[in-house]
This record gives sequence, structure tokens and C-alpha cells, in this order.
Amino acid sequence: MAIEIKPSICGICPGGCAVKVTLEDGRLVKVEPHKGAPYAHLCIRGKHAPEIIYSPHRLKTPLIRTGERGEGKFREASWDEALDLTAQKMTEIKARYGPQAMFSHSGRGTFEQSMVRFYDMPNTMTNKLLLPFGSPNISGVDSLCYVTYGIFAPMANFGLLATNLSPDFENSNLIVVWGTNPITDSPPFIFQRIVKAQQNKTKLIAVDQMRCDIAARADQWVGVRPGTDGALILGLLNVVINEKLYDREFVEKWTLGFSELSDYVQNFTPQKVESITHVPAETITALAREIANTEGVSLHTFTGLEYSNCGMQSIRALYILWAITGNLDVPGGLYLTAPRRPLQDEFPKPAGILPVGAEKYPLFYELTGSAQFMEFPRAVLEEEPYPVKGLLVIGSSILTSYPQPKIFEEAFRKLDFMAVVDLVMTRDALFADVVLPSATYYETNSYQRYPGYARLRRRVIEPVGQSKNCAMILTELAKKLGYGHLFPQSEEELIEKAFAGNPALLKKLQNSRDGVEIPVPERRYKKYELGLLRGDKKPGFPTPSGLVEITSSLTAKHGYDALPVYTEPVEGPLHNPELYKEFPLVLNTGARIQSTFRSQHLNVPGLVKYQEKPHVLINLLDAAERGIKTGDKVAVSTRRGEVIFYADVTENVLPGQVEVNMGGGNPTQVEAWRQANVNHLTDFNNRDPISGFPVFKALLCQVKKA
Repeated sequence: MAIEIKPSICGICPGGCAVKVTLEDGRLVKVEPHKGAPYAHLCIRGKHAPEIIYSPHRLKTPLIRTGERGEGKFREASWDEALDLTAQKMTEIKARYGPQAMFSHSGRGTFEQSMVRFYDMPNTMTNKLLLPFGSPNISGVDSLCYVTYGIFAPMANFGLLATNLSPDFENSNLIVVWGTNPITDSPPFIFQRIVKAQQNKTKLIAVDQMRCDIAARADQWVGVRPGTDGALILGLLNVVINEKLYDREFVEKWTLGFSELSDYVQNFTPQKVESITHVPAETITALAREIANTEGVSLHTFTGLEYSNCGMQSIRALYILWAITGNLDVPGGLYLTAPRRPLQDEFPKPAGILPVGAEKYPLFYELTGSAQFMEFPRAVLEEEPYPVKGLLVIGSSILTSYPQPKIFEEAFRKLDFMAVVDLVMTRDALFADVVLPSATYYETNSYQRYPGYARLRRRVIEPVGQSKNCAMILTELAKKLGYGHLFPQSEEELIEKAFAGNPALLKKLQNSRDGVEIPVPERRYKKYELGLLRGDKKPGFPTPSGLVEITSSLTAKHGYDALPVYTEPVEGPLHNPELYKEFPLVLNTGARIQSTFRSQHLNVPGLVKYQEKPHVLINLLDAAERGIKTGDKVAVSTRRGEVIFYADVTENVLPGQVEVNMGGGNPTQVEAWRQANVNHLTDFNNRDPISGFPVFKALLCQVKKA
């Protein structure tokens, strides 16, 4: 029996797709895009991927380990037995070593909106379940994703979050997309807005190390050597400042540190920057003039700039460029909104003990309130700064996400206890003592809120096997630990609390199958002049100085450079020429592909068919030099190891560099992907010194036929 489910019913697919669901004896066996759905290929990925429901690898019952860690031997258990064992082991660790010996890590599998609202720390994706337990060691994907772009850089400059900075595409005369490919966003709202702006004749420029989809659609693609975006931005600032193209009134009245920046960028002439970035000097000069001289230039960037040795400072420099060229909070520019008080009910942080990584990365701790998971192996293996003995992994795949996964495997083996909550058996789960099966979005009730729109997300089918809503799993575990009352007790309570401030809206949603439009306030520009950005209602920005801080007091306070300085990639052709002789290609990893989201969905036949093998994208010249053709099996190597991929020979990457797919390495994936964990090539110790983020986009490698 086939049933067509439209967005008005399932409420999951905001891209506008219908899906066709096939049931046999009441059991879901297939989900496929309805023909003609315009964004079906986009919305069957990421957290909107319906086909994950019928993956043959779904976890259906709680499991308890019977073999050695990593061996993958388990027996089935009841929920009570699995949760009782988890609570017992956590309590034993607490009694023997202190609550700080328990660690948690949450990932992309927990991004559901009610989970974020009630179970995560403010402005992060870090689950706070362990705070009432007494442990400060809560962590998550924030340890290597998003918060540099989303929190650190905009807070240092403006006292705002990235969510308070949004491109005003609809009024732009020029759109610059820097280091991101919005067609792979989940959901692809930004991409749709850019396409509409292009239809209205708005010019689009893309700056990226490869010709991704958005770069191919752009009027101009500016290709840059990976890890050198910071130098390129300083080169643009050099032209803007020396040619006096900046907004003088704004700079004089609303910025701090302009003279210091002016002195610093003198070292970044277009000719010097060309030698660093491989972007022609004339392109740098022309781009700077176009950004400065065009009225209403919007900027869209995301996490692509985070993964270099100066990722935090590069993003700061980019925002400063927009500020001094008069494109901040003006029609068509980078629109600002006032910071909001966090919606989450904050749990007090455990007193008297700092989380792991807080001393090494103090800005990270100040702005996230969580542990830096890159320091987790040291805490387990070396017991520094104190012993860590237990780990709770919630919707995350650590061993396919973090560099040199064997280091993390070694730490997993040394733990006294480890539990995993997930949809499928990840490689992490092979090391766990307890594995708890989570349900998908199609099997739970919740809600969705976006700017101008809200809807209830209603269950399509009953949970597969004994799987449960992840939020309810955490509530049940909290009950076993003695503080379950701090969390919502049911899906109904989740929804009621989410709309407690607007019960009339909830009633409308309960009576609607299509969702409800919410009026969006009329846009007001230059809010910094009107006292609309600061809590005290005074003009200015919510920074310590009240100004846009080109020299940041936030970074200086922790001993970092106040200016957005550039650092050449530590493992790069200029900084390490001897290594470059052995590994003459720049390795770039992490770009999303259409059918997956990181390591997700590579176990789903209907999605794997879009790309059955992991690729290394290599330029025609580099491929010819090595006798490589598209489809060839190739070995990609760094000084840390070698991994097998399949060649995609293309002009979409520049000569001298390669783009290598990430996400492989989980046991339920198809064979080619399962054997291709790119992070065996990346470097655990090579990091941005401010954020602690690993360098994923500026390493050195070699590619040879296998």
C-alpha cells in the first residue's frame, strides 16, 4: 500500500517536497520523493531524511556488551535493565572518582528542536544532562564545529551571535558567499533565497577553495588556497584602507582599533597576498573595490573558514571588512538583530571544578560553558587535568568526526563505562557497554519554529521496535539518576512548554495541518544608532567598549591577539617546504555531499546510490601527472597514514590541492565508505589555538593509484 505524505501532514520537509510512503502489513518499507517535488534530492538528506526509517541497520532494542570493547558482541536487554545498568555504573564512577569523571558528547543526531530547547546549553548543541549529576564535562560537536563562526568571532567583534547577523538578500545589489555551499544546508532556505535574488538580477560572487555548486552558479568564482582566507581578507582590507574606500563616519564613530588594523594590513599588499593565496593581485583589488563601492552588499558565510590555524581570526576579519565598508545593518547588507535572553532554563554549573580543556582554551569555556572534547583523550589516557572514566555519547559519531580516530579508540578502551544513544550501530557504539535505540523524527511528535513560521511535527508511524524518542530516553535516564523532574516528562509536555508563552499560537497549531505563519517585525536598520542592540538601551554595540571591536577586548583578555591576525598553515607549502616535497598536494576535507550529512545515511541504500564510493576530487593536471583517471582506485596519504578513495578528476578543484570526502568509517556503511575514514589522514595536534578546532582544510597529502 502506498501513501502520499505531503508537507502539510508530515511537517518534516520544509523544502516543499511530498514523499510517498510504502507500507506492508502496517510496517514502513520504503520512502521515496514524490515525482515533481522540486527539492526532493535536498530534503531526503540531513535531519529530514525519511529513508533512514527503513535502513536495515536500525537499532531496535537496547543492547548490553558481552564481548571486548570494539568487538561488536552484544545481547538484547529491556529498557529497565539497560537504564538501570547505565545509572549504576555512572553512580559508581561518581562515588569513586567524583562526578567530573563522567563525560558526555552530543552530536548532529540531537539537533531536533525540542532537544535543543530543553536539553542543550544556551546557544550551543551541547547536552546538559550531566550538569545536575555534578559533572562540568558536557561537550559535543561544538568542539570542532560552528561555535567559532557562530559565537566566538561575532562576539569578539560585535557582542552578538551569528544568529543575530543575517544577509539581507532581498535588498542586496551584490551577494558574496564565502566558504560555504548553501545548497547542502539542511534545510536549504538560504539557497532558495539566493536563487530568487539571482532571478531578480542580483550579482553573486563565491569565494571558495573549490568550484562547489554555488560557485558554479555565481557570476564570479574566486578560488583560494585552503587555509589562507585570512590573508585574502587582509589583502582586501589593505586595498579598502589604502584607497580610503571605507565608511569614514562609521569607522570614526563606531569602531575601536582601526588605526592598529590600518598599520597591520600594510604587510598584506595584493601582490604579497597573491603569493600566499594564489588569487591574482588584480582580482583582489577589483573585489575589494566592488565590495566597498556597491551599495547593499550581503554576506553569507558559515563553518568553512573554521578549520585553519587562524580560523577564528579569519572570520573576525571578514566581519570587520563588512563593517568598515558600510555594509553593516543597512538595506541589502548584513542585517543585525538584538541578542535575546536564552530560552533554555539554565542549570547551575558544578562549583569548584573546571571542565576538561577550560585552562587550555579559556575563551572556548567562557563562551560555551562546556568541555573541549579534543582534550578528552588526554584526560582518559593521562588523567590530566584529572581522571575521566565514563562517557555518554548522544547522537554522535566521534570516530568519523575527530582527527586520528585511533587515539579516541584507545581512550574508549580505557574507560570504565561507556553508553551510546543512536539510531544505528556506529563505530563508537562497538566500544559501548550499553547501546540505547533512538527513534527518528518520523516516529515522534514535536514542533518546528522558523522565522515567520511554526508547525507541529506529527508522528507518521510508531517507533520501530523498542526505539524511543531521544528526549524521553534522556528523561528516563535522569529519573534513574534522581533528577528526572528537571526535564519534560512526555512529548505532550515538550510541546506545551515550548509554546507556554503563546498558548493561542499552540491552539492554532493543534487545529492546523499546514502550520501557522507568524508575523515578522518590520525591518529597522542602523539599530546601533537607536539603542536597539544593547540591554541598557544606549546607542552602540553590546561589546565592553560599545563599539565594533577591531581590536577585541575579549580575545586580548585571554592572551590572544586583539587584531584579526593571519597565521600561515602550519602544515603547508610555505611553512613546511620539506614536508611539501614528500606530500605536494594541499588536503582539504569536510565539504558536504548531496546524499549524506557527515557520516549519516551511508547505510541507507536509497541514498548511497547517489554516490556509492568516497571520492577524492583532483584537478586534471595533477591527475594526468599521476596517470589517474576518474573512477580509479587511489591511495591518499599523509604522514599520519593512508586511506583508499576513488578519483573524481575535475576542474572544480584548483591545481595543487584535493578535496576528499569525509564521513566514512562506520560499520553499517557500504564497504567502500566503511573503509574510507578520512580522519586517519588528519592531525590530532594541529589546531586553531583559540578554539581548539582541528585543522581539516590546510594539510598536505599525496595521491597515487592504488
